[in-house]
Amino acid sequence: MTLPRTPSFRLDGKRALVTGGSRGIGLGCAVALAEAGAHVIVAARGAEQVRQAAEDIVAAGFSADGVSLDVTDHDAVDAVYAAHGPIDILVNSAGLARHSPSLDTTPDDFDVVSQINIKAAFFLAQKAARQMVGRGGSIIQISSQMGHVGGVDRAVYCATKHAVEGMTKSMAIEWGPERIRVNTICPTFILTELSKPTFDDPDKRAWIDSKIKLPRVGQVEDIMGACLFLASDASGLVTGTSILVDGGWTAG
Repeated sequence: MTLPRTPSFRLDGKRALVTGGSRGIGLGCAVALAEAGAHVIVAARGAEQVRQAAEDIVAAGFSADGVSLDVTDHDAVDAVYAAHGPIDILVNSAGLARHSPSLDTTPDDFDVVSQINIKAAFFLAQKAARQMVGRGGSIIQISSQMGHVGGVDRAVYCATKHAVEGMTKSMAIEWGPERIRVNTICPTFILTELSKPTFDDPDKRAWIDSKIKLPRVGQVEDIMGACLFLASDASGLVTGTSILVDGGWTAG
């Protein structure tokens, strides 16, 4: 009997761009890919945080560069792809939220959140795919459980994440013949520096605890395995879908 073999989770020889990669979920994804052997380009707006993240990854024995990048600056994005490509893996963890009641949402809030969460996400994926044509690759958008459900004071954020889910499916259909896989990871609330004020609010914490079915909140480490899976050959037939890392939030 010839036994099947588990596809490799290794990423040796691959180049990965991780936007929003200097902290939180993005940093976790960057570390996961670097640990698996990829050379990781850590990109985010804060130059000092990017430098520190890349240096720490290298100090841990892995391979990384850091680059300061505003994902809404399309010329700058082109320059990063030109300087650091060809890219085999894109993880887009750059994102923004401005929560407010729908009746109070301003056009400026709508535009700013949409610019980063939809437009930048779209063109980051497009530019990555252009480098992957003829070679294949994996594009991973860090979406949200709010791309599958609604939430109070989150109409704009939910709208943008539902949009990311839709464009991911369409891109997967278009780019599948080129062996380019496009998927999303949809976390629940993950305890990070940015989310700490939410967790520190007793009412919001009670709401989170009531919706997550497992008896704990999310940690950055909970996202790292999903990211590695989608980046590697282990997910070779996975495209146009989402991995919900939500502790059962969307189960009902």
